[in-house]
Amino acid sequence: MTDPSKPLRVAMVGHAFMGNAHSQAWRTAPHFFDLPLRPEMAVVVGRDADRAAEAATRLGWAESSTDWRAVIARDDIDLVDVCTPGDTHAEIAIAALRAGKHVLCEKPLANTVAEAEQMTAAAQEAHAHGVRTMVGFTYRRVPAIALARRMVEEGRIGEVRHVRAQYLQDWIADPDAPLSWRLDKARAGSGALGDIGAHVIDLAQYVTGDPVAEVTARLETFVKERPYPAGDTAGGLGGGGAATERGPVTVDDAATFLATFRSGAMGVFEATRFATGRKNAIRLEVNGSLGSLAFDFEDMNVLEYFDAREDSEVAAFRRILATDPGHPYVAAWWPPGHGLGYEHGFTHQVVDLVEAIAAGGDPAPSFADGLQVQRVLAAVETSSDTRTWQEIPQQ
Repeated sequence: MTDPSKPLRVAMVGHAFMGNAHSQAWRTAPHFFDLPLRPEMAVVVGRDADRAAEAATRLGWAESSTDWRAVIARDDIDLVDVCTPGDTHAEIAIAALRAGKHVLCEKPLANTVAEAEQMTAAAQEAHAHGVRTMVGFTYRRVPAIALARRMVEEGRIGEVRHVRAQYLQDWIADPDAPLSWRLDKARAGSGALGDIGAHVIDLAQYVTGDPVAEVTARLETFVKERPYPAGDTAGGLGGGGAATERGPVTVDDAATFLATFRSGAMGVFEATRFATGRKNAIRLEVNGSLGSLAFDFEDMNVLEYFDAREDSEVAAFRRILATDPGHPYVAAWWPPGHGLGYEHGFTHQVVDLVEAIAAGGDPAPSFADGLQVQRVLAAVETSSDTRTWQEIPQQ
C-alpha cells in the first residue's frame, strides 16, 4: 500500500480544464495503485481568490492561493504541477526547479524553443540535486498506446517504414466560436499545431522510438477574426458565450506536414480543429516490414495489429482489446473488457511520476523530450512560412 509516512506534497498552478483532469489524477492514483509515496493535494493556485477557493473545495485541495511565487517558496511543498497557458510555463517551472521542487508541466513545454531550452537547462541543473521533471504528454499512458510501443520494441512489426498521425477536432469550426486564449499566439504559442499537434508528434516518436529529423509543412487559419468571449468563458473548449465585438485570430487553425524520421521512415501528420464531426480523433498508424499497428482514441481501448507473416488467405488486422491485466496499467483497474477512459491517462501519469521520484529515476517524457517536440513545432512553423524543408536540430 501507499506509504503514509512518506508524503509528496503537491501544489497545482491553474485549475481550468487541465487542472480538473490533473486533480482527479492526484485524488485517484493512491486509491488504485500501490505508490511508494503518498500524494497530498496541498494547495491550488489561481488568479482570482474566490474562484481558486471554490476550485480547492470542488477538486479536493486543502487550500488555495493567488500567489504562485509564495507557494513555490514554501518548505512544505515538494512538487509543482503547472496547468497554466503556455506563456507562463517557463517562469513558473524554472522558479520551482530553482526552489528544489519537482515539476510536472503541461504540454507543449513552452511557447518557444528558447523558453524550452531554458527550462531544460534548469531541469538538468536541478537533476543533479535529486529534483525530477516530467512533461504532460498523457496519451502515452493509454494502455493501447503503451502496448503499441512495447510491440514495436519487441520487433513485432519489423523495421518501421511509414507513420501516419492525425489529431482531429471540430470545436472551433463554428466561425462564431469565441476568441479564447488558445487562439492568441502570445498566450498559446501556436494553434492546432502546438495544442494538439504536439501530442501526435510525441506519440509518433514514442511508439516508434525514432525522432523526427526533418519536416515540410503548411499552416492555415480559416477564420481570421472571432467574437470576444462574453463573461468568463475564455478558458473552455465550447462554442458559446460570445460577444458581438470581434478580434484577430493569431494562431493556426490547422497544420499538415510531411516528416522524415531519423531512421529514414516517412511520416504524414495532420492537426486540425476544423474536422467537422471529429471530437477527439487521435489516429496513429505505423507500417513496418513485418506488420502494422493502428490506433484511434475515439475507440481508445482498442489496438489493431496486422501480422504480415500470416498466410495471405487469413491475414487481416486483428482487434486487440487492451483491457487484459497483462496490458500496461490495466491490472490496477477493472476486469477484462471493462474499458478505461480519458481521465485514466492522467492517473497513470501521476503513478509513473511518483514511482520515478521515489526511486530516484528519470520520469518520461523529460523536459529534454519536450524540447525536442518544441523544435519540431518550430520547424513546422518555419517550413510553412518559407515553403522549405526544415531539419530538426539534434540534442
